[in-house]
Formats: sequence, C-alpha cells, structure tokens
Amino acid sequence: MDRKAMAAAFPATVPVLLGYLAIGMAFGFMLEAIGYNFIWAFFMSLTVYAGSGQYLGVTMLASAAALGEVAFLTLIINFRHLVYGLSMLEKFRGMGLRKLYMIFSLTDETYALLASARAPVGIDPRNYYFSIALLDHSYWILGSVIGAMLGAALPINTQGIDFAMTALFIVIAVGQWESYKSHLPAVLGAGAALLFLILVGQEQMLLPALAVIVAGLMALRSRLDEGEPEEKEAEV
Repeated sequence: MDRKAMAAAFPATVPVLLGYLAIGMAFGFMLEAIGYNFIWAFFMSLTVYAGSGQYLGVTMLASAAALGEVAFLTLIINFRHLVYGLSMLEKFRGMGLRKLYMIFSLTDETYALLASARAPVGIDPRNYYFSIALLDHSYWILGSVIGAMLGAALPINTQGIDFAMTALFIVIAVGQWESYKSHLPAVLGAGAALLFLILVGQEQMLLPALAVIVAGLMALRSRLDEGEPEEKEAEV
C-alpha cells in the first residue's frame, strides 16, 4: 500500500466520506429493519457494493423476489456502469490485477471523482486512483455497519431515507459542473433523460437515454476534450 498516495487521495474523498457514512447508515437501517444484522450489512457492502443496487436488494429481500427478477433489475439499474467503464479505459491501463478491483469499485461517486482526478506531483497516478477507490469502498462499508448497529439499538423510521443517495449524487454533480468549462455533457444527459421519461415513461427510459448519451458524447468528443479541467500541480 502506497501511504503517500493514500494520504494524497484522502482530501479528495472527504465529500464521499461524509456522504457514504450517511447513505451507508441509511442502507444499514433499512437492512436491519427487515431482519438482517450488521454482519449481513458488512458482507453485502464488501461484495456487492452497488449503492442503489443494495437499496433495491433490501426491497427484494423483504419481498422474497425470485433470483431471475433480482438479476434482471440489478442489470437494468446498473447498466450505466457500462458507460463508466468505457470512459475509464485509459486511466485503468497498466494497473495489473488492481484493474479488476477498480472495475468492481466504480460506483457513481467514485467515477465522478476519478473522471476529473489528477494525481499530485510526485504521486504515481495509478496508486492515487486505486487509493480513491479503496477509501470510498471503506467509507461505504463503515457506514453500512454503523447504520445496522444503530438500527438494532434504536427505533428508527426508515421511510424516505433512501433519498440520501440521490442527494449525495446531486452534490457531486454540482462539483463536476463547476470543474468543467463545458457543460454540454450534463445538458445532454439531462435532456436525453427528460426526453425519454416523457416518451416511454420511468420504467423504460434508462436504456434508450443511455444510448443517446453515449452516441452524443462520442460525436462531440473532440469538442468536449477542450473543456477538460486544467491539471493543477499540488504540494506533497
């Protein structure tokens, strides 16, 4: 473990730390409410680590859903990660076996950080990216366990608590908006989502919206590259 890279990555992950403790605890509360204790919260967050997929998992466990239904809905909800992975091909290049973990740990929030991450001077970029992913994962596990333990000790009403994840993603999206000169990707994504929400409804909008977004970003790639945030040198 590269301690210098870990120390350099920590400040960049503080927003995710605060958010993941909150929404991880919310997940832990929900899981405990349907009869699964902190041990289940720990192992589910360790091995599944899918954010919205885990929130869905609570509902599926509570309703004893069929395995095929769980697999299909998880695929649909997390299909956006295909787009994430394609955009990370260059950053993950040369990471060896760590690349497998980077793929596994590519949540919405980690992706948002990695998309604009620039390693400080003197820090190996690959170690820096790996440290960001590892820290974010540890925050989620910690929040989940704390939430499940508190849920067992305190009577907590979990209705509406799953909105915490949406709130965290909005905060990170605002940061991304401020970091880039070009807001075209955000406008394209919002426009495509709204269009297909109107045309086909909430249940069917995800795949066509993603297809339009990917096609649009590929067509506009040269123009978007001009709007990337400038790389800043940092003291170490």
